[in-house]
Amino acid sequence: MTAITPDTGLRARLRRLAGRTAVLAIALGGCALVVPSAATAAEQSDDEPSVELHVSAGLRGVIAPGSSTSAILTVDNGEDATLSAGQVEVELSRTPLTDGEAVSSWLDDGEAPGDFASVGTEATEAVDAGASATATVFLSEATLEGLGPGVYPLRAELTDATTGGTGDDAVPIEASATSVLVVAAAQTSQVGVIVPITATPEAGALLTAEELTTLTGPEGTLTAQLDGVAGTTAVLAIDPSIPAAIRVLGSAAPESAREWLVRLDGLPNARFALQFGDADAAAQAQAGLPSLLQPTTLAPFLDVANFPQTPATVAPTADPGATADPTPGATESPALPTDEELMAIEGALPRILWPQDALTQKDLTAFAGYLEGDTTTIVSSTAVGGGSAAHATAGGQDLLVTDAAASAVLSKVAAEPDPVDRQRLLAEAAARLQLTKGATPGAPLLIGLERDEDRTSDALRDAISSADSIGFELSALRAVAPVAATVTDAPDAARAGAVGALLADETTLTAFSSILADPQVLLSPERIRILRTLAVGTSAAVFTEKVAAHQERTRATLAAVNIPPSSTIQLLTANADLPIAVRNDLPWPVTVQLFVSPTDPRLDVKPMTETVVQANSTTRVKVPVSARVGSGEVDLRLSLYSPTGVQIQGDQSIRVAVRAEWETIGLVIFGGLAVLLIALGVIRTIRRKRREAAEESAVEAQIDALDETAAQPTEPEERRE
Repeated sequence: MTAITPDTGLRARLRRLAGRTAVLAIALGGCALVVPSAATAAEQSDDEPSVELHVSAGLRGVIAPGSSTSAILTVDNGEDATLSAGQVEVELSRTPLTDGEAVSSWLDDGEAPGDFASVGTEATEAVDAGASATATVFLSEATLEGLGPGVYPLRAELTDATTGGTGDDAVPIEASATSVLVVAAAQTSQVGVIVPITATPEAGALLTAEELTTLTGPEGTLTAQLDGVAGTTAVLAIDPSIPAAIRVLGSAAPESAREWLVRLDGLPNARFALQFGDADAAAQAQAGLPSLLQPTTLAPFLDVANFPQTPATVAPTADPGATADPTPGATESPALPTDEELMAIEGALPRILWPQDALTQKDLTAFAGYLEGDTTTIVSSTAVGGGSAAHATAGGQDLLVTDAAASAVLSKVAAEPDPVDRQRLLAEAAARLQLTKGATPGAPLLIGLERDEDRTSDALRDAISSADSIGFELSALRAVAPVAATVTDAPDAARAGAVGALLADETTLTAFSSILADPQVLLSPERIRILRTLAVGTSAAVFTEKVAAHQERTRATLAAVNIPPSSTIQLLTANADLPIAVRNDLPWPVTVQLFVSPTDPRLDVKPMTETVVQANSTTRVKVPVSARVGSGEVDLRLSLYSPTGVQIQGDQSIRVAVRAEWETIGLVIFGGLAVLLIALGVIRTIRRKRREAAEESAVEAQIDALDETAAQPTEPEERRE
């Protein structure tokens, strides 16, 4: 959006400024490329609301020679006040744009050859604030007479409109939009579109059930990709990790994922398999690998419980008339699918590779060796010097060549969720396709969409439908006589070097995995993550980040089993078991051997103890020790090894404070205390006994005295008188 003064003499400046914005309107099902501008008073800020004009003509910007069409103009009022009625004028230059550079110059800078002539005007109605209105300018056959096949600059201009009221308060508004009108004869060239079907899991191995539920749901991106290709002749390039992720789940696979796979198999589109994880074959060839990387095995992802068991076979009886009774509960083990069955793509064409464009002739030769036969490699036209027929050969190796310019703009179409901007890109694509087909009339053309996992179904369908031909067959293209081409020999040293680094890390993990009962639970996901790290379609910066993230993950895995740092251990007896902690942060149990050696002969230790540490836990390994001295400090060297002798953790020291004499001192003290307590108890008992004896004697004396008194005779009373 560009602000200008209301002076109508500045229209040329307005048009130049208009070309630096990019918005397209959709109108009545078809449009041409639009680069609109908006204008208000000079003092208006570019950040404030404005008026925008959009123009569209033809079906996706295309009309047949000698036909009529309509230009649909849409006025969007982003102002805070009502936009008054005005007038729109459509102008056309009869000087065609001759190449892609001319198209870019017109669309990006508003510069086009030839003179523009008015082809129609129409009044526009008042537009409320925040609303839009359309006007139609009919372009008759007579108006467009004489336009041969080609790409013609088209523009529109809004005048005589105001905002802000009437009289002196009115602010004049002008806006313009640029576009192209493509005049195309009946299509004689066969055009095919290759669409990659990919999906990357968050954890980097296989898609989980939760991810599949989302991706294959009604709003999922995998569903959108099938919706976009349905009903077209697009060639599908499918990552086999997607069907593998669904099949490994067996009966636990989400219903939507199983239905998605059935729907994929039922599509009539030609297809071929990408390498697992869409890994780049060119990087592997340049790294000198003897064969393409593949998953080591998918068995760790299988759960027997998710695959139905079949009843056991009942052996026939000797008597033909007798009925054999099967053993109650007898079943056969389920037949688990093989890796080939898990990764299979129904109807896939064999021996086709689609690597990065940075490849050499030597890579093409390596591809033939990898796939053991005639191999077809899909490359961009930039990889063969910027141009070639759709079917070519280089050094005796078969090539399918995609048009780089058309592929780039259609990839933008497929990635654009906004329908207005998407229609603008569609018209540009129509212009570039017309120029490409015009350069080699009747020759087949191949489009390769870029890898993109976030396309909407509408955007993908628009991109394919704007280019593909009814009845296009990849097999027919491959049957066309190839044209000789030369590969530009531009290897990617960074990617090739990364392959070696990633495989070196994998070798280290292979040795480390000997602590596991089944090493493949670690190595299988690791290989898949390597393949995904090498995926085609990532920029150099993103690729570097992915390699760094993978290496960091490897370091974290190698450090997951360790001996945590420990403070000084107090040994208060001559013979004891020292508790040594071993931590396992892996999600699987590990078997390790703990080696312990003292730095001083004053301490004897058991040199090796094997233990199993459960997943995500810490186990204290008891190591028997014996002290030969009364006291002192001794360092112990600790290290972890796998049962096969692979070092898991290097030497680590802990200090042991030996206080063995404390045991004797403690015994003497406790013994003395025991004797003292016993003596005190004896003394207390003796004193209590003596006291009790004295008390008993006193009581007996009193009793005796009373008895003597009672025994004396009593004198008669009268005698006493």
